[in-house]
Amino acid sequence: MKIKAQLAMVLNLDKCIGCHTCSIPCKNVWTNRKGAEYMWFNNVETKPGIGYPKKWENQDIHKGGWVLKGRRLSLRAGNKARRLAGIFHNPDLPTIDEYYEPWTYDYEKLVSGPGKQHQPSLRPRSQLNDASMEINWGPNWEDDLAGVSETGGGDVNFKGLDYSIYLQFKKVFFFYLPRLCEHCLNPACVASCPSGALYKRDEDGIVLVDQERCRGWRFCVSGCPYKKTYFNWKTGRAEKCLFCYPRTEAGLPTLCAHSCVGRIRYIGVLLYDAERIQEAAAATDVRSVYPEHLGVMLDPRDPKVVAEAERQGIAENYLAAARRSPVYRLIKEWRLALPLHPEFRTLPMVWYVPPLSPANPVIDAAGPLDGIDSLRIPVTYLANLLTAGDEEPVRLALKRLAALRAYMRSVRVGSAADTSALDAAGLNPRAAEDMYRLLALAYHSERFVLPTVSRIDEASPYIDQGSCGYPR
Repeated sequence: MKIKAQLAMVLNLDKCIGCHTCSIPCKNVWTNRKGAEYMWFNNVETKPGIGYPKKWENQDIHKGGWVLKGRRLSLRAGNKARRLAGIFHNPDLPTIDEYYEPWTYDYEKLVSGPGKQHQPSLRPRSQLNDASMEINWGPNWEDDLAGVSETGGGDVNFKGLDYSIYLQFKKVFFFYLPRLCEHCLNPACVASCPSGALYKRDEDGIVLVDQERCRGWRFCVSGCPYKKTYFNWKTGRAEKCLFCYPRTEAGLPTLCAHSCVGRIRYIGVLLYDAERIQEAAAATDVRSVYPEHLGVMLDPRDPKVVAEAERQGIAENYLAAARRSPVYRLIKEWRLALPLHPEFRTLPMVWYVPPLSPANPVIDAAGPLDGIDSLRIPVTYLANLLTAGDEEPVRLALKRLAALRAYMRSVRVGSAADTSALDAAGLNPRAAEDMYRLLALAYHSERFVLPTVSRIDEASPYIDQGSCGYPR
């Protein structure tokens, strides 16, 4: 058993209000310069929809992630020989139009232009070549279902469903999906890079790009199935979400999590067995990847795990943070959070609590557990998004959320606490109270449990100031 520590994030989609407050500070801090105009390390998509970049989930087009060939795990894009043959032309690379061509406006014309009889207007100009352009797509083009009647058919999560029915007025549904780099346990971007510029940090599992080693071949861009690695056209180097490691090293949450208005994000430490990653990612059935992924995670309260972790050099503050980790409870203890597209076999470490949908008379009439399949958001759609089509883990998570809602309603407004829904969902009142506390009332210190990083033997950070904006 080889124990490693990993920073992980859970997002509660049941509370996301689609305000994009998470995206703005990330954009202002990390991608506010020439060559990065089209990059959004964090973006919020409206589902259903094809997202940003277009159809990023369709790996028949983009060839990202891993596939199982026999018993061997291989990159979907092909072996080293195929990638080497296309080193100067990558056919799987998304074009700028699939992201969007960034634009701006010449605001100086409004200030210094002559007086006019009518309200002045400005035409958009490309930030790539300063030419006048027509806006045909954007990073949030489908916000609140705008245009989804035209693009909805391209959403791969409608597999097994007639999308046209669910885009009708009375059947329509939508929810928000914030996305960032998954910082996977088995990252395809790292395996795709010919120069070895991408790497996974040993101390916390954050995936980063060594700018000095990057040669701009962009295989990491096509290899990432979540399309969260980008190419800076100005510098000729790859860039990606770095999980705000200058903040997390100091015990502070990422900018996207810190600024979240809905308080939907949780960050904590997970312990995992690195020797089981290959076995979990190479599960024969794609529906087995999720339970195998859970099996990789270790119980931080198990004395044997703690003793072995200490023997292997895991710092005590990391072990203490793992024992208090909110993400461990949401992911493994309560089974509320699920991974995004586990069929990509990258073992992502950003997980999602599925949305329960608004309360409606159907649930009240059928009961909190029997009405799960009558919710506005189809269980099949959520299963295609979060569990490779396996509906049972999604139903379990939704039933527990519905049981929690029913129990807390009986406690707050009923005559007596009714535990029948909890019993049917496999919960007890103590667990329900803890879930309610974490999901609804938790303080900042409860939602974000991050250990600090100490590098006593390294040079002073003041010496490196101004020279280590990107990891070397």
